[in-house]
Amino acid sequence: MPRLLPWLPPRFVKTSHGVGSMSARDDPRRKAANRTLVPSEQERGTYLARGMPPDRIVATGYVKAAFRHRRSAKPLFANNRPIVLYAPHWQPHRSSWPAWGRLVVDLLAQQSEWNVILAPHQRLVERAPEVRDVLARVSNLPHVHCDLDSFSMVDGSYTGLADIYLGDTSSQVIEYLMRPRPVVFLDPAARDWHDDPSYAMWRAGEVVTDATGISLALSRASECHSEYRPAQIELTADALGDVTGGGADRAAEEVLRVLATSAGRG
Repeated sequence: MPRLLPWLPPRFVKTSHGVGSMSARDDPRRKAANRTLVPSEQERGTYLARGMPPDRIVATGYVKAAFRHRRSAKPLFANNRPIVLYAPHWQPHRSSWPAWGRLVVDLLAQQSEWNVILAPHQRLVERAPEVRDVLARVSNLPHVHCDLDSFSMVDGSYTGLADIYLGDTSSQVIEYLMRPRPVVFLDPAARDWHDDPSYAMWRAGEVVTDATGISLALSRASECHSEYRPAQIELTADALGDVTGGGADRAAEEVLRVLATSAGRG
């Protein structure tokens, strides 16, 4: 985004592609926006606590919940095995990819219990260009679907299709949990995370700190899901606000309101 000129009033609308306990809420671009659209009152409160003007922070509900083209019309796999989605984050200090990425891909490629979607954050390839080669090695397997470029990576298609989410700190897990399902988190750094609000999402599933335990965690994820389901429901209700529909309309109305106000100033 270009730097704003100090003598021009900010007239852009900031909206988020996702939501989670690790959002970069102190980014100066957020503070410069004429309006910041967030999904929930909880998320709105995190901005107000940073001193941002209340009239510029608007809770609309989760916009992506209104997407109607999320699921692929064409089945990704020839059978009905449960689907594991591995979606590592792009930032190295938050991601399982640098330490375990290749191992996870090999593990999922070599097993036959699950179908697999490998769809890491789009920006991961910028930081780790070897991702393309690693995924290319397994992309021809019938039980593995790899995607690094299509719109399905961001429209909720894969989080909607998956039966088990395997990841680390990506906000996609909150989107996935609009419909509570099993989750396994990967923590190669073995963090002391329980009292850190940034890792609140990790209450939604088992956290694996030893790579040798990944397969076992996946195997028991469905059986143990009832243990984590209450936390999943609480997390998504607080983070996403209204997911029953209408969020996209409310967001669009807010954008039009900003445009109308800006036009009046011109």
